[in-house]
Amino acid sequence: MSVVVGYSPSSQGDAALAAALKEARRRGAGLVVASHAFHDPEAGRTSADESAVQAAIAAAAGGEEIPSFTVRRGQDLEVGDFLLQVAEEEGAQLLVVGLRQKSRIGKLNIGAAARRVVLASPCPVLAVKDAVPEPR
Repeated sequence: MSVVVGYSPSSQGDAALAAALKEARRRGAGLVVASHAFHDPEAGRTSADESAVQAAIAAAAGGEEIPSFTVRRGQDLEVGDFLLQVAEEEGAQLLVVGLRQKSRIGKLNIGAAARRVVLASPCPVLAVKDAVPEPR
């Protein structure tokens, strides 16, 4: 059994990765990082490779022991479909996703991909929000 986390290099991805590391340690489970596609202004549509994920995990671990992990990259599927596929194939105990902070009006809609994942996941979903922005 494993904890699956949706990851892209962003504040949402970092928050999800930190929460997934904590849950994997707590459960004594392996970690599967589902590195999903995102748009990079320089490279176009891409996903974080294993070395980028390893650096992000090391930063999120903060010097603590890192559980065993694997990286699954998905560039062809829509993010929600990719996360659901990985969770099912890996027999996930938990799926962790990051959400971005939204305005008061935007909070009415969590986003199509996040809603699809929450409603269709074969396992419990932990949704974490990114860091709260500094007040101006």
